Amino acid sequence: MSTTGATADPLAALGSLPGVAESVESVRKAVDRVYGHRVMRRRSNEITSEAALRGARGSAALSGADWALEEVRRRSDFRGDDEARVMGASLRLTAEAGQLLSIWRQSPLRVLARLHLVAAATKGDEVGRPRHAGEPVDEPLVELPLPSADEVSGRLEGLAELIIAGSSAPALVTAAVVHGELLALRPFVSRNGLVARAAERIVLVGSGLDPKSVCPAEVGHAELGRAAYLAALEGYVSGTPEGMAAWIAHCGRAVELGARESTAVCEALQRGAA
Repeated sequence: MSTTGATADPLAALGSLPGVAESVESVRKAVDRVYGHRVMRRRSNEITSEAALRGARGSAALSGADWALEEVRRRSDFRGDDEARVMGASLRLTAEAGQLLSIWRQSPLRVLARLHLVAAATKGDEVGRPRHAGEPVDEPLVELPLPSADEVSGRLEGLAELIIAGSSAPALVTAAVVHGELLALRPFVSRNGLVARAAERIVLVGSGLDPKSVCPAEVGHAELGRAAYLAALEGYVSGTPEGMAAWIAHCGRAVELGARESTAVCEALQRGAA
């Protein structure tokens, strides 16, 4: 996303794209339904914990580790093959994201570095910093052209400036842009998809749209499928108004599906089935 132009608040300008206002309103209604459920008033901590697990599973699925939910519950060791390491990284990120909310608005680049450290779980020099020129990127499921290290540096700085300055844009718009920009840039040598989705969650929670983190967009992204996810991302990367609006709408639908998932959990708890 270009952060230059005539408007002082480019994120807010995206809110006026065709169809975006409708997506924002639809997301708000879906979130309100979860928060209005009677179970949320008594057992919100359980819903938050379950949403975290399901969100981690969904994010891992989009990065190639599509495990059944019960398998994620059962496992305690994620040091095996690459799929297990992806799942472990996703679970760690979900736990870590909640600890970084207060830092995000002041130092988003510091948060992104921390997220990559947690996801990578190695001690190499390349971990926790934007990639250098010539460093390979291990993100096989995203096959879009890879921006140069110089472009990554400039666009990350621009994104950070937007976050720190604040915006009147709806939380959905900001979250979608953060998510899309990180996937488009792939600023780290690995685990960029997991980091991008964790950052989206931080924005949705920290903005107050989903303060208890019970509407896991990662669940929705996984349910909509990898092909639709990547097609929508191509729209974001195109930079056209239609492409940007389609990406924001896709992210909005993912949040709605995450909210629906937690509503179903609430209803199961109410019936005593979970």
